[in-house]
Amino acid sequence: MKVLDKKQFEKINVFGTGNPNEAFAKYFIGKSFLNPLTNPQETAVFLANVTFEPGCRNNWHIHHAKSGGGQLLICTAGEGWYQEENKPPVSLTAGTVITIPAEVKHWHGAKKDSWFSHIAVEVPGENTSNEWCEPVNDEEYNKLEDK
Repeated sequence: MKVLDKKQFEKINVFGTGNPNEAFAKYFIGKSFLNPLTNPQETAVFLANVTFEPGCRNNWHIHHAKSGGGQLLICTAGEGWYQEENKPPVSLTAGTVITIPAEVKHWHGAKKDSWFSHIAVEVPGENTSNEWCEPVNDEEYNKLEDK
């Protein structure tokens, strides 16, 4: 369900918006927010609710790992996009789960006309790291259409 009104979105964003995602702002177009759900010092799996304002998306990026690794996205509110390099975009709605293997270049974010939240799960692995790449430019992003 698309939600453009922030107050309405807050009512359905069950895991909470959290604080501005300032540490990673340089890797996003638009504003994103981060609400950690687990403490990385206390558990092997880090989960965070990431919220994107309408039109916000992260840069292309790759989750590297010698073995294991990657990321899971569990979509919880609003509508967004996910795209792997050289593949068509996937429309995201609450309840959608995306499995992203290590070494796959991809991006994700909100649709132009909706707030969007997903729980991001960092999959444990050996020698994991993230590589941030180029932004998803406006020309690419504006071509996305609901199917």
